[in-house]
Amino acid sequence: MNTVLFRDSQARAMENTVNNAEKYFGQFCSLLAAYTRKTARLRDKADRLVKQLIDFANTENPEMRATVRSFAEDLAKVQDYRQAQIERLETKVINPLKLYGAQIKRTRAEIKKFKHVRNNEVKQLEKLEKLRQRSPLDRQMIAETSVQKASVDASHTSHQLEETVDTFQWQKLKDLQKIFLDFVTIEMVFHAKAVEVYSSAFQTLENCSWERDLEDFRAKMRGVYGPYDAQPLTNTNPTAAVPRALPSQSAQSTLRSQREEEVSEDDSAEEDPEEEDLRGWGGDSLNRTRTPQSEK
Repeated sequence: MNTVLFRDSQARAMENTVNNAEKYFGQFCSLLAAYTRKTARLRDKADRLVKQLIDFANTENPEMRATVRSFAEDLAKVQDYRQAQIERLETKVINPLKLYGAQIKRTRAEIKKFKHVRNNEVKQLEKLEKLRQRSPLDRQMIAETSVQKASVDASHTSHQLEETVDTFQWQKLKDLQKIFLDFVTIEMVFHAKAVEVYSSAFQTLENCSWERDLEDFRAKMRGVYGPYDAQPLTNTNPTAAVPRALPSQSAQSTLRSQREEEVSEDDSAEEDPEEEDLRGWGGDSLNRTRTPQSEK
């Protein structure tokens, strides 16, 4: 009976091992998948920022235009690295975690088989105990034979299950180490590349000289409006001044309606950018919605 109790505790320990693996590996898979989706949404937001920077650069003077376009190109490079990060996370981290579902099912089936054999052994022992109390010797000998057979089957199944669970535990530890080593490596590679590109972008922005653009802007303003030259009045008699005609009532109402339409258009133009973004950029997708390099 001590052997049966040992096998029962052994089965519980093995089952706990599999249950913990199923619970925590499932949580790891879910959280890392959410992490990857968040990274994909961040990539999409940055792609939109790159497009806006390029559009803005096209409206500016040469120095600002060159600097902003260079910054946009660097930011687009970072998103290319982020795209590679997403693909590697999906391949080397999330997919291996997903495969553990089938492996856990196989190990659980082995445990279930062992428990069935163990229960059969317990039933045979209980049957033998009853026969010893009230049955003839020949029936008792038959029952003992059945118990011996059940014990041999249980011992054989227990040995197989030990090997199965031991292999499962070894593989679990090895895979967990590799999965998180890959995760850390992927993150390190991305951030190292991003720091390199951002350092270049920092130097570009820091070394930019805005004076030439400011001079061009001021020259353009002077060219558009010109210097103001005061000229003396030819007639200073105030009685000769012609009074300014007041607009008619219909003209006043027309101007008022035009101002109201302009205010209405301004209000409609101030739509929440986050709502527009949610409508136009399916953020949950891991696939890249656009490639900034092609829009330059």
